[in-house]
Amino acid sequence: VQLQASGGGLVQAGGSLRLSCAASGRTFSTYAVGWFRQAPGKEREFVAGIVWTGRTTDYADSVKGRFTISRDNAKNTVYLQMNSLKPEDTAVYYCAAVAGWVIRVAANDYNYWGQGTEVTVSS
Repeated sequence: VQLQASGGGLVQAGGSLRLSCAASGRTFSTYAVGWFRQAPGKEREFVAGIVWTGRTTDYADSVKGRFTISRDNAKNTVYLQMNSLKPEDTAVYYCAAVAGWVIRVAANDYNYWGQGTEVTVSS
């Protein structure tokens, strides 16, 4: 599976962005997908995840109520809608995929990674 993340950019605090993760190379619909982020000098952290049916999602406490993950298996794409952005959301965002039915929060559990898209939130 090849993953391509896009949609990052510069936005003011309180603004919104929608990230996309487009997959190719294999049937994407049987994979769980996670979004992670890594700020300068910090470890990569789990942001949100979704199972292949789209019926189960999980979020880091820091983004609950502000971010929404969704997927369109017909388009082989997973989205991360980010609202009410804060300066502390500034990071490079990565999407990742792993075969199976469970959302995993550990980066090491994912087999496939996109290249990352940078999000900068100004105060």
